[in-house]
Amino acid sequence: MNHILRIMMLCPLWLVFLPAVIMAAPDEAYFQQARKELVKEIEQNVRQTSVYLDKEALDPRVMQAIGKVPRHEFVPKDLRLYAYLNRPLPIGYGQTISQPYIVALMTDLLKVGQKDRVLEIGTGSGYQAAVLAELAGKVYSIEIIEELGLAAKQRLKNLGYDNVNVKTGDGYYGWPEHAPFDAIVVTAAASHIPPPLIRQLKIGGRMVIPVGSRFMTQELLLVNKDKTGKITTRQLLPVRFVPLTGKH
Repeated sequence: MNHILRIMMLCPLWLVFLPAVIMAAPDEAYFQQARKELVKEIEQNVRQTSVYLDKEALDPRVMQAIGKVPRHEFVPKDLRLYAYLNRPLPIGYGQTISQPYIVALMTDLLKVGQKDRVLEIGTGSGYQAAVLAELAGKVYSIEIIEELGLAAKQRLKNLGYDNVNVKTGDGYYGWPEHAPFDAIVVTAAASHIPPPLIRQLKIGGRMVIPVGSRFMTQELLLVNKDKTGKITTRQLLPVRFVPLTGKH
């Protein structure tokens, strides 16, 4: 969803303002090359932020997913030329598709396995869910804005992501019918870690969530539930997300 990583590497200005006539009608070969370049840029960003991450490279499976998922299918048609810039883009209703670096990082932190059940809070256009679907057995995604949720559900179906289940609802309360989850990712900032999500996290599971307020510093947290059910957290990066909304 909507966020701006403070240490985000902005795209070259010549690419942003390149006349549309020059970049008109991109074909699949263009998009494939753009994904390759995006993967290289994310790899560079990871090295640049390694002091926060304690690693200089992400899981190759995650990077393969980033290089495979057609991000241009998850943005408005008039923005497809810019789909592979390493930055958020608007998707309507005051929301954005997340920066690819952040999507890759959050996915990597979850350590998703092929048989895992993953819960995503904040479907948006469905891009994060698609990346997760490349790695997990089943993805359950909740979107509070009905129009976005319905569009994402149809988009993911059209693209063949049959292992993703999307519903409209308040993600604060999770999806208890399908719990427990091996991993949970939250794509909006909460003032605290929602207790329902902690309860729905499997023993040994991991959660990635931004915590903080709209106008204060937000931190990306990695949450672990150990074999005894004890919760531990680790602060990773300063980030900027829209607030988690709902009746809570």
